[in-house]
Amino acid sequence: RFVPERMVPFSFPLSKCALWDPVPMGDVIGSHVSYYRNPKLSLMEKTLRLAYRHAKQNGKQLFSCFLLGTLLVDEDGEGISVTIDRFDPGREI
Repeated sequence: RFVPERMVPFSFPLSKCALWDPVPMGDVIGSHVSYYRNPKLSLMEKTLRLAYRHAKQNGKQLFSCFLLGTLLVDEDGEGISVTIDRFDPGREI
C-alpha cells in the first residue's frame, strides 16, 4: 500500500564528483519495501533468546543493540524474506 504521509525523501551525501545527472526527471514515485512485494520476517529462536537475556541483564529501560541478518527476494519475485540470525549488543560508548 502506498502511504504518502509516511514517505520520507532520502538524499545522498554531498560529493565533488557525481556519477549521474542530479536534475530530477519524470514524476515522483514512492519507494516502499511492501509496495510491490509481500515481506516475510523470520527470527531465529537462539537470537531472540540471546537478545531477551541481554535486555534482562542490562537493567536499563532503554538500550541499543543490533539485529543482523539477510534480505532475499523470492525466486518468483513476488516476496521479500528477511532472516534475522545474529544479535550484537553493541557498545556503551
